[in-house]
Amino acid sequence: MNEQLADRSRTFGYAISAQERNKVLRNTYWLLALSMVPTVLGAWMGVEFGIGKMFTGGLGLVLFFAGAFGFVYAIERTKNSGIGVPVLLGFTFFMGLVLSRLIESTLGFKNGPELIMTAFGGTAGVFFLMASAASVIKRDLSGMGQWLFVGTIVLLVGGIVNVFVGSSTGMVVMSMAAIGIFSAYMLYDLKRIVDGGETNYVSATLALYLDIFNVFQSLLALLGIFGGERD
Repeated sequence: MNEQLADRSRTFGYAISAQERNKVLRNTYWLLALSMVPTVLGAWMGVEFGIGKMFTGGLGLVLFFAGAFGFVYAIERTKNSGIGVPVLLGFTFFMGLVLSRLIESTLGFKNGPELIMTAFGGTAGVFFLMASAASVIKRDLSGMGQWLFVGTIVLLVGGIVNVFVGSSTGMVVMSMAAIGIFSAYMLYDLKRIVDGGETNYVSATLALYLDIFNVFQSLLALLGIFGGERD
């Protein structure tokens, strides 16, 4: 079995053994689970102290991009050192603060806690499905990357425009598109790890975390729009 996996890695052009691949995958899953702790803490603090309101409007958008891209740059620079993991966890705390704005809005619904748990369960289901698919699909999916990147750029531009337009229809369309794009990205990123294309578990965790974050955020937004119950 290990020889078959190693053969697949060589077929796709990756010089990594099955043992190394399994180690990266295992460490990625552990770090991904750990990253949820500062995310939840950041979301709680954001709701409790109203920090999430900082990320509203044009100025909030600038603040978000500055923080997010700054953290991503720092993670990539430190991923091979001892501080790579703490920097990544700092980023997930920051993203929890960003998420708190949506969490607070959702908690304003009578069924807010149920919507949050539904979004969490739905995201976990998507991850399980993509992880299962990545483990059985034999085809090389590296060609998906460029198309997903283009889709992400279009989604990003649309999101920036909608911040100023404030269209509910636009929000629905972009949320649905985001769920599709980042679910596919989840499969793509998991398949890269399975095939040995990603050898650094910090980078792998960052990629999967962003996939999960965007699926959860978009799913929660849709649930709030279509299923939120006012008092």
